[in-house]
Parts: sequence; C-alpha cells; structure tokens
Amino acid sequence: MSAAKGRWADLLPRVLSAVVMVAVGGFAVWAGGLVFDTMIALCCGGMIWELVRMLAPQRGGLALQLGAVSAIAVLLASLLPVIWVVPLLAAPVAAGFSQFERNRHYFSGCAIWVLFAGFGFIWLRGQMGVEWMLWLIGIVVATDVAGYFAGKAIGGPKFWPRVSPKKTWSGTAAGWLAAAAVGGVFAAQMGLGFGVVVLSVLLSMASQAGDVAESALKRKMGVKDSSALIPGHGGLFDRFDGMLGAAAMFLAVTAIWG
Repeated sequence: MSAAKGRWADLLPRVLSAVVMVAVGGFAVWAGGLVFDTMIALCCGGMIWELVRMLAPQRGGLALQLGAVSAIAVLLASLLPVIWVVPLLAAPVAAGFSQFERNRHYFSGCAIWVLFAGFGFIWLRGQMGVEWMLWLIGIVVATDVAGYFAGKAIGGPKFWPRVSPKKTWSGTAAGWLAAAAVGGVFAAQMGLGFGVVVLSVLLSMASQAGDVAESALKRKMGVKDSSALIPGHGGLFDRFDGMLGAAAMFLAVTAIWG
C-alpha cells in the first residue's frame, strides 16, 4: 500500500502544474502579440537560468544575470526590425561565454539553441498565425504521447540506452507516425500539399533530438532535473526541450527555403 502511494505521490502536483501550464500557455498562444512574446521571453530567460545553474551551480548570481539579459534580448528581438535579431540573441551567448572557464562550449551551444528556438516560436506565431503554432505544438505532443504509449506497449530495442535508457525504437517510430498523422490532418484542413507531412516528421525527429540532447546534458552534469520550478515536472528545460528542438528545426527550414 505504501509503495503504491509512493509511486503516485507526485501525481497531484504533476496534474495541477499541467493544468496551469496549459491554461497560461493556451491563453498566450490565443492572445498572440506582446502577451505571447513576453511569455516566450520569460521562458527563455528561465531556461538560461537553469542552464547556468546546471553548468556552474556555485554561480547563482551569474545565472540570474544571464537569465534576465536573455529574456530582455528575446523580447527586444521580437519588437525591433529583423536586422537586430542575430546581434541581440548573440549578446547573452557572448556574455556567458566570457564568464565560463569550464563548460563554456556547453553553455554556448545550448544558449544559442534556446534563444533562437524561442525566437522561432515568436516568428511562427506572429508571421504565420495561431493555426501554424497549434500545428507545431500538436506535432510535439503527438510525438511524446505516441512514443510513450508505444514504448510501453511494444518495447523492444532501446534507442540510446547510455543517454536515455527509457526510449525505444518502437516509441521513436510511433512518434514519427503520429506526427505524420497530425501533418496530414493539418494539410487537408489548410489545403496544403504532402510537403507539410514530410516537414511534420522532420520536426518530430527534431523534437526527439531536443529531448535526447537535454537528457545527455543532464547526465553529463549529474543532475536529474534542470530545476524544480514546475512542481512534479522539474524545470522549464525539462518540459520544453522537445518544443525547442522542433522550433529550431522549423526556423532553420524557413531560413533555408524562405
């Protein structure tokens, strides 16, 4: 009895946190504009704070400073002409790089990923509308859900046991299929071609890569969660690593193909 209770001890905080995240995130996505941009900027700042705390736990002041600067940089990048985007987002990365003696390459790589992916969310919502934003979210959610249940039900060979021991090839492939289904439905509703289905699968792969990359970083640093900001879930980085991977891929594809 006590073992069963222990196994489900974090269920209530997980559910309550999920409800709050869905409510806040859903409102921001619906509202768009400055509301959405500010939420994304704050999340990016929070993830940079978590990143610095993982890489240099003793430097709490630096974590707060770089988190704040990063949030401001993302928000300004959303408000100013596009010519300012790269210098603004590169500034916190350069500032952090100069402050690290160890793990500076981990910081730089992850910070670039977080900040540019965050801007990708803002660009997608602002330039392409709420439908495309919901499409991206749907891909990541479908990938996670299908991967979880297929991995549990089918099992089989592990995807990368040294880094993410719970992920299986069956769950990974199920995530791709679920993303293709989301892309197919979206393409049919929007009158788009099969290319959207292919892009959906690519974003699913990027989402999974983001999850694995964050898992690898945590394993390297010897931490279980990026922080304890979200009760029952860990940190912002833990919850949004897949979204960051998908957003970064979408931004790269858009930049390449216009």
